[in-house]
Amino acid sequence: MDAAIFHCPMEWAFLLPPGTRRITLGTELEEHIWPLLALTPGGCRMLAEETGGGIICRLLLAPGDLPALPDRVRAETVVTYGLSPRDSLTLSSLAEPVLCVQRALPRPDGTAVDAQEFPLPPLPGPAETLLPLLGLRLLQMPLTEGRFP
Repeated sequence: MDAAIFHCPMEWAFLLPPGTRRITLGTELEEHIWPLLALTPGGCRMLAEETGGGIICRLLLAPGDLPALPDRVRAETVVTYGLSPRDSLTLSSLAEPVLCVQRALPRPDGTAVDAQEFPLPPLPGPAETLLPLLGLRLLQMPLTEGRFP
């Protein structure tokens, strides 16, 4: 699967799902149409400040607290993540992190992830910071027995 995450911290690289590219320059995102693109909050700020060509994706995973997506980004479907109940992907608990899918989410393969909760295993950082990475894994990895991949 061809996916990308923009402005991903280097320490997350080993946690990325197979087939996911870690992109550090906005111009690299202009290369083709991405089936799945995740933007970190820092990546959104960078894209809003940079000038350049258009960035096109089918499914965009973006922070829900943005006033607007960067103008250069065009997506067929946007899935938001964050701590707001309006976000499609959030956490229902921070003490013992539980990833909460608020509504059915499309996946790049054409299937969907139904609204449900996934108790998370121990994480290498705060769950709220790792939401873009958790979203990528959820939307790309096979779901088995209601367990988070």
